[in-house]
Amino acid sequence: MARLHEYQGKAILAANGFQIPRGSAASTADEAVAIAKELADKGGNKVAIKIQAWTTGRAGIGGVTFAKKPDEVRGHAARMLTMKVGQFPVEAVLVEERIDIEREFFLSFAIDDAARAPVIIFAAGGGTGIEERPASTWRIACDVNRGPLDSAVNEAVASCGLSPAHTAKLAESIRKLFAAARSVEARSLEINPLVLSKDGQFVATDCRITIDDYAVARHPELGIEIAREFDHPPTALERVAKDSKGLVGFHGAGGGGSMMSMDAIVNAGFTIANFTDTSGNPSASKVYRASRIILAQPNLVGYFGSGSGVASQEQYWSAYGLAKAFWELDLDIPAVIRLGGNTEDRAVDILRRMSGLLRTQVEGYRKTDAPAMIAGRFTELVAGAGGAKWKPRAPRVPKFVKDLSATMLPVKSGRVWIDTAKWPQIRRAVETHSGGLIVDCAGAPAMSLPSEEFANKDSELLACDVECRLAGVEGFYLELDIPGLDELVEGAR
Repeated sequence: MARLHEYQGKAILAANGFQIPRGSAASTADEAVAIAKELADKGGNKVAIKIQAWTTGRAGIGGVTFAKKPDEVRGHAARMLTMKVGQFPVEAVLVEERIDIEREFFLSFAIDDAARAPVIIFAAGGGTGIEERPASTWRIACDVNRGPLDSAVNEAVASCGLSPAHTAKLAESIRKLFAAARSVEARSLEINPLVLSKDGQFVATDCRITIDDYAVARHPELGIEIAREFDHPPTALERVAKDSKGLVGFHGAGGGGSMMSMDAIVNAGFTIANFTDTSGNPSASKVYRASRIILAQPNLVGYFGSGSGVASQEQYWSAYGLAKAFWELDLDIPAVIRLGGNTEDRAVDILRRMSGLLRTQVEGYRKTDAPAMIAGRFTELVAGAGGAKWKPRAPRVPKFVKDLSATMLPVKSGRVWIDTAKWPQIRRAVETHSGGLIVDCAGAPAMSLPSEEFANKDSELLACDVECRLAGVEGFYLELDIPGLDELVEGAR
């Protein structure tokens, strides 16, 4: 797991509502003295100086100390900045105010692999040996979306014998821990100790965070150079080895073919941001949703789709799903899609026609086109895009959808919208492209099937949406729900 320094972790905690000691990191003794003087000017009379290294037990090796006078700070910082912990040369120290402590608590977030869910560990007392104090240690179950269960949080903090006000603040700290961990997709986040200061504040006085390796690409703001666990800063050779031409949204179809295609794009010098597979004869709506989710990832340089090439599925459904997503999101990064298999010619033609409506190049390929070849073509398109990177955005929605006169027909997890005012002009195109699913009834659009059966025709109606768009017909739109995606995209902007 990729690790962060204490000062980086504390910045994440502060961004999520935690109080942290005042201070900052220093890379020279002079910087450390300047920080200490600034803290003294603000009323602090003693500072803590801590080495910033990916290790535990810092106090035992002289990596944590306290000082009052600038000369003391200078001496400690100069000594610490010459230390080497294992293979880790200390390149920074954290200089921060010392907190007067009333009580200590242990608080950590982790992923429970057995339960396949997050868990929070809480103990009324900080320090080491938490596992040896089961009577005062609580495992608080978490819902992956909503966080820790209120009943479990309340029961845990009630055992601490605090005042009602402090009990409420401590419970809120537990909830904020989950929010902080989720904000950066942390694999673990430990505050040891979380202290109740003598002036009645809960303060995170230490912090250790590890980030899931596979999440690092989604969080460039963390500044993690290489998404791997090291016991040392990355070397020059390790930095060279990880150099990438950019982050790629990957969309596969079929396990073996997807793995081969992933190898091709990695061998071309790119980094894969995700793994998505829509094999098994997917519906157009499933492919659409998968594409939308892939494009919720920021900083992509392109979209690469390639699977087995021999899938026994109608590839034009996948092409329709991709085409709709690309148009709705106004795609402006290159896309190379290999849809080999049944109806591959029709699939490639759909992508070719949709490319004409976009600001970028979308190219379709067949089963005879090797993944290595299309990865090479993808490289050319990305180079020609001049370093453009994807910024997640909300989908385009036609204005008539908000018109009170618009006709709405419900489908599975979505709805069809038709501009009633334009129905006479678009009727023939809609009837044709929907395969007769929508017909005219007394001068208005209507379902030709019972509502339950019609609701399951979302893929056919998606195809109608795309074909109408390609034909320049305005007034027909299929809206498909993707729960939670809007919030994710908003957070990625």
